[in-house]
Amino acid sequence: MQCMTRAWLIGIGITLLMVVIAMAQSPPENVALFVQGYTGQANVTRSQGHLLVDLQDLARITNSSLRFEKGRIILTLAPSGVPESASNSTGKSGFSPAFTRAAIEAMASIREWGGMLQVVVENGYPVGKAMAGNSIRAYEGRAADSLALASSVASTDSDLRGLELLRNEFNNVQAWSESFVNARNEMRAVNLTMSEHALKDDEEAQKMIHCGQFLGQMFAGGTFQDDAACH
Repeated sequence: MQCMTRAWLIGIGITLLMVVIAMAQSPPENVALFVQGYTGQANVTRSQGHLLVDLQDLARITNSSLRFEKGRIILTLAPSGVPESASNSTGKSGFSPAFTRAAIEAMASIREWGGMLQVVVENGYPVGKAMAGNSIRAYEGRAADSLALASSVASTDSDLRGLELLRNEFNNVQAWSESFVNARNEMRAVNLTMSEHALKDDEEAQKMIHCGQFLGQMFAGGTFQDDAACH
């Protein structure tokens, strides 16, 4: 992936250099930069003999993102590392950059929620209005907010399909959590406490764990896939 990204950057650099040389020889009045393999254009202006490309336009047409820090500007390439048109030509379905970031954040929040549940289960902490119960609800709220953000930025077909699996994982963790809390309040969850293997034989819990691991890898890879554990 690093080699592909490096090659892509070199290709953009060569393209920009050729544009600069050509324009220096015969500068037109109105100029727009096009990057091969992408749709859209970036504005180019001339100032004191230099050709300046609008960096925000360049990031937009290459599906990249900009981050502004003190004394520097960081251009982050799309996760796939290749133009969207090239990705589509190979038959792969890529996530949009905005959805990828939001989905990874959502999965992290769901994992934290699941981790809190595991601690409560294995140690037999009281729930209901107790501190452990309040913590479970707080983690659930953060996961719900992260899921809502991912839903708001989903724009492509792949985003929507990935979002469906993400929602399934959230709903499954929520259903399992509610089931455990209700059982704990009715003192029917003794078999899930005080054991390092408390969740090992729980089929639903293992399914959620497997789905969470799968989704984490899928979103990091930037390409939609499917797994029965997430249904």
